[in-house]
Amino acid sequence: MQPTSALAESSEQTTSISMQDASLDIWDKKYRLKDKQGKAIDAELDSTYQRVAKALADVETDRKDHWYEQFLWALRNGAIPAGRIISNAGALAYKPATSTINCTVSGTIQDSMQDILDKNVEAGLTLKAGCGIGYEFSTLRPKGAYVSGAGALTSGPLSFMDIFDKMCFTVSSAGGRRGAQMATFDVHHPDVLDFIRAKREDGRLRQFNLSLLITDDFVKAVKADGEWKLSFPLSENDQEHNQLDLNDPNQVEWRYVPNGSDYIQNAEGLVACKVYKTIRAQRLWDMIMASTYDYAEPGFILIDQVNTMNNNWFCEQIRATNPCGEQPLPPYGSCLLGSVNLTLFVEDAFTDQARFNWDKYRRVVGTFTRMLDNVVEINGLALDDQRGEIERKRRHGMGFLGLGSTLSLLGIPYGGAESVAFTEEVSKVLAITVLEVGLELAKEKGGAPIMEETFIVDANMLNMRPEMIDDGYDIGDEVSGKVLLAKYSRYMQKIAEEAPELVEKIAKKGCRFTHHTSIA
Repeated sequence: MQPTSALAESSEQTTSISMQDASLDIWDKKYRLKDKQGKAIDAELDSTYQRVAKALADVETDRKDHWYEQFLWALRNGAIPAGRIISNAGALAYKPATSTINCTVSGTIQDSMQDILDKNVEAGLTLKAGCGIGYEFSTLRPKGAYVSGAGALTSGPLSFMDIFDKMCFTVSSAGGRRGAQMATFDVHHPDVLDFIRAKREDGRLRQFNLSLLITDDFVKAVKADGEWKLSFPLSENDQEHNQLDLNDPNQVEWRYVPNGSDYIQNAEGLVACKVYKTIRAQRLWDMIMASTYDYAEPGFILIDQVNTMNNNWFCEQIRATNPCGEQPLPPYGSCLLGSVNLTLFVEDAFTDQARFNWDKYRRVVGTFTRMLDNVVEINGLALDDQRGEIERKRRHGMGFLGLGSTLSLLGIPYGGAESVAFTEEVSKVLAITVLEVGLELAKEKGGAPIMEETFIVDANMLNMRPEMIDDGYDIGDEVSGKVLLAKYSRYMQKIAEEAPELVEKIAKKGCRFTHHTSIA
């Protein structure tokens, strides 16, 4: 994008706006550090900035004073770490059992009473540490299905969601901060209609946000006005009880199921799924749209597209998101978040000379990248699996806020061609700057451990990325994580259209983290 007069480079100081009383009240009640008697430890807002900057600079092995000054400057100039960082970084003496991570995703809930209750305990410990959590519940068999171990019929996934709902309410009440949960649910599941209607019942699942996992085949069925089979995977035990004809499409459909190794599979890796009901796809679509209009839920996650664009496509199967839905995560994944306040980079606002300070923006984004990466070392997560996941991949999500206000300050009409171009440039500069810093951090401190791991090429990998065959890869070959991420991630291929040399360097050296942006 060619800079216009409103978008031109500038190094002049921006004009800041005084904090509103409501903003200061939120800071005081939610983020200001206080002792157990309620006495303020953070004397003023800048004291909070200083506490956070010091906690993150202390992670550095040398030049701690230098990085403290740089981090403090970034915080004063538009870098806004997520709430758990602001609240808990540098607060170990007062809150030793809290985390700097806003949200996580649960480990996969297996279809057994033991694992359901185990995941409930893990969720309770996660919420106690101050983190939100997301789960997929469509791994649980539908209401009325036979449970061979108990010799009885199951009450279905929504009844188990009620257990998690009550646990979250209890833990958040004890901790004084409302807990946050996300429940995702596959659109194939026989109980999907109950999931869509769940919040019509007064008081039910109020500690949850709800989102459907919408697959590509469902979208195609809606467009074609086709039928949609509600089905659930068959295990060998299930088949012994049901005695279904696996070749009868009215009884069984063969489809892709994530983590389907525990179920009956054919030679192509498709899983046998018992058909419980067949409905028109458009009828289900209309129910989703009506519920979203009336109740603002369930949300809508294009899960196949999420996995297609995932940088870690070669080792992750994502099925859930954090509670607000802006960051899809693998089992035990965490969202380490932060945003940049775009309004602070506008100079001479509301005048013909209004412009955006791109140099300052790049500097804040670059410094903020190092800050967020340092949070990994002080994550305070409750579970070993959570800590292992974040340390292996070091993913974080930096975004921006105040876009609409920034456009107004620059005199750019919202929704016009110039606003679209500005938004594209803001996003592109952020993404490329963060990756440039990620490359430099990999040289200085080492890349995320997954970058140096070796992966074995298999048929599924070649099916997902057929261009690997053109590049000479064959089943059984070894390839590093950094090559699979940099060269074959669909997202990184888009980055390569803008910064090919950067991506080539990442393929050779690696990057400090696997993921870097997240726009809420």
